[in-house]
Amino acid sequence: MLDMAELRAEQIASAKRVIRHDAYDFQTPGIVAGADVGFEQGGAVTRAAIVLLRFPSLEPIEYRVARIDTTMPYIPGFLSFREYPALLAAWRQLTLQPDLVLVDGHGIAHPRRLGVASHFGLLIDKPTIGVAKRRLCGRFDPLSDQLYAEVPLIDKGERVAWVWRSKIRCNPLFISTGHRVGLDSALFWVRQCMRGYRLPEPTRWADAVASNRAAFQRWPQGHGEADFFALE
Repeated sequence: MLDMAELRAEQIASAKRVIRHDAYDFQTPGIVAGADVGFEQGGAVTRAAIVLLRFPSLEPIEYRVARIDTTMPYIPGFLSFREYPALLAAWRQLTLQPDLVLVDGHGIAHPRRLGVASHFGLLIDKPTIGVAKRRLCGRFDPLSDQLYAEVPLIDKGERVAWVWRSKIRCNPLFISTGHRVGLDSALFWVRQCMRGYRLPEPTRWADAVASNRAAFQRWPQGHGEADFFALE
């Protein structure tokens, strides 16, 4: 049986170890990664995809997919414990190491400041950013319809994310520190990874790989797929 008090205590303790400013040795990345997690067979199997892209061209160069038995049920506020084992399994398969990781999920924009981007970032000790599609906690002022409009997300008097309109007529994204990246820098790097879609290219590709979407099926004509990609 899960000990929720123990998990909560672990979250609070781990959140204190999250580095919320830019790592002293962090420079312009040469490789960025996107990470996404989904579930199959009614939640019995956890599926994680990690895609590597060269920066600044954002050309995909490698992907890995890991499928493992799900280790715990869905419990609101504790999703990172359910997702990180598959992310680590995919991470360990990579042949190249990224300099920056964008995770489809929250970083510190979490009631106990430990969303999956922060939890995973701590485990791999890499600069990590949370790119979430929905608010988990906090409040924000109305956001204008203007492209790239931004307002802070405030929770318990603390700024924990940027609410950012990445595409007109689309719901905003919630950009937060994962680990070893400051909040303003997190938004800056996400903006550098945009190519006209709602999602930044790293997490957009991670979603495409994980879901076998049409964009993934078409790529990379003329690049030699076998030379760049390995699945499981």
